[in-house]
Amino acid sequence: MSKNSKSQPTLRKIQFENSQLFPIIISELEKGHTAKINLKGYSMRPFLETERDCALLTSPHNPKVGDPVLAEIDPGHYVLHRIIAIEGDTVTLLGDGNLSTEHCTLADIKASVVGFYRKGRKHLDRTDGWKWKTYSWVWMRLRPMRRYLLAFYRRIWLKFFKPI
Repeated sequence: MSKNSKSQPTLRKIQFENSQLFPIIISELEKGHTAKINLKGYSMRPFLETERDCALLTSPHNPKVGDPVLAEIDPGHYVLHRIIAIEGDTVTLLGDGNLSTEHCTLADIKASVVGFYRKGRKHLDRTDGWKWKTYSWVWMRLRPMRRYLLAFYRRIWLKFFKPI
């Protein structure tokens, strides 16, 4: 090795359980910080892919129907899903790739999603932007057919078009 060449540090990927990591992230959000997290799981398919896309989180502010949020549905069990109904203090959540709902209270919503970094891109697809609002509007209205659309996506689409 020559004097001028430097060895490159090796990157190591470390994974933590959500029950360990999210309380730290939530604490930082409460201090006014934002957090960028890698997504893991299939509940937000077809728009978001596991281990490919990232979410930018902020402290929760005025959650409403259609918003994606990070919620603690049971002690230590966190989900990033879309709000489909709010009745009083009760919130109904549904992942875009799920067929069944989950419930929590408004106090259990731990973060709002500002946007997503999709497909390795460096720019943020904001949840208040026209693109996300259009996807959301269409997908929420396709709920009666979602079972068939998701089956097509998993069984046919992904065989020919692997996620980046």
